[in-house]
Amino acid sequence: MPLSFKTLNRGPVAFGFFNIESDMLLLQQYFFFADHFCRHVCACAEHEWWSPETGFEVYEISDPAKVGNLMGAINGVIFSGFIGETYRKFPFPDQPEAFRQNPLGDQTQELFRNMITPYAAAREIEFARLEGFRIRIGEYIFDRDDFHALLRYVERGGFPRWQNDRRPEYVIRMREKLSRSANEIFSGLRFEP
Repeated sequence: MPLSFKTLNRGPVAFGFFNIESDMLLLQQYFFFADHFCRHVCACAEHEWWSPETGFEVYEISDPAKVGNLMGAINGVIFSGFIGETYRKFPFPDQPEAFRQNPLGDQTQELFRNMITPYAAAREIEFARLEGFRIRIGEYIFDRDDFHALLRYVERGGFPRWQNDRRPEYVIRMREKLSRSANEIFSGLRFEP
């Protein structure tokens, strides 16, 4: 379930997983896979400064009608847009205890890529460290603490968390890399035990 996170330039934005059977994340109008996000963060953790030329591939859907209605899809009543299509294929679970993020969600990437293609084209956005402790992801700028909040969200499997608290390998690697990073942007980042 996406949650609201603060940006420095656009106010609150939605970020997070939106279907428990996929590792796809959304950041407002941007859609991208969590394993790709984690690999990019790991690469950045190895450097003192992130180059503004570093591209990050996303699918962008700027028309809200093409995005769909998350709550309508979860409730099984509105299956419009991309999100509606994902819930037609992978409905919200009947049992509340089954509402957990699948750690094998990266295995559905090809299916989700095929579902999003009619609604969006892939493009590269900027994912870079700016002066000071600010991070740009496309048109959104986060301060260090709010960027850390995004990382903690992915690491714990968002809301509702990872199924059986089992993190995917790409999340475990990110957690390990960030814990050893000398890059100041990750200073003070703490994950739950």
